[in-house]
Amino acid sequence: MQRLSLLAFGVMLGTLACSDSPSGPSGNSATFNLRLTDSPFSDAQAVLVTFSEVTAHRSDSDWSTLPFAGAASSRTCDLKKLENSEDVLGTGPLPAGSYTQVRLVVQSARLYFDSPSAGPACASTMTPPAGTMADLRIPSGEVKLNRGFTLAADKPTTMVIDFDGDKSIHQTGNGTYMMSPVI
Repeated sequence: MQRLSLLAFGVMLGTLACSDSPSGPSGNSATFNLRLTDSPFSDAQAVLVTFSEVTAHRSDSDWSTLPFAGAASSRTCDLKKLENSEDVLGTGPLPAGSYTQVRLVVQSARLYFDSPSAGPACASTMTPPAGTMADLRIPSGEVKLNRGFTLAADKPTTMVIDFDGDKSIHQTGNGTYMMSPVI
């Protein structure tokens, strides 16, 4: 299995349009797995990020949407729970070929300071922990991962996005929290 790693992903998310067919011009498809890991933001007990879409751009075509794990319409991950572990964000067939970019669209992101979240690291929905929280602003609402890769027909490819919370999340002078991708 081919494995691509993107290290120090300080934040997330991007938009992805669609391709109706999981096969390329010759009818070949490939399995693409997008996984997340993290070195978390030290000042919070939980960092919940809800992704609304994941897409990949094929160099000779358009955007293809990667289904979320579990066929959900969105996926929420607690980045704090991904330290020293990985979880699946999306997985499924995409047309075989050369790709130029992956985008993650972030629906919402919040920091929780008093309590960790309960349950798994990623799920279709998560109950927020009790206590003090703050919205985490992602300026563009998406993370663009500009790195070329190739999906070979009938061969699974896994990309691991490694978020670096301490490098990606910062408090501004007016007290709001911002997340800026560091890739």
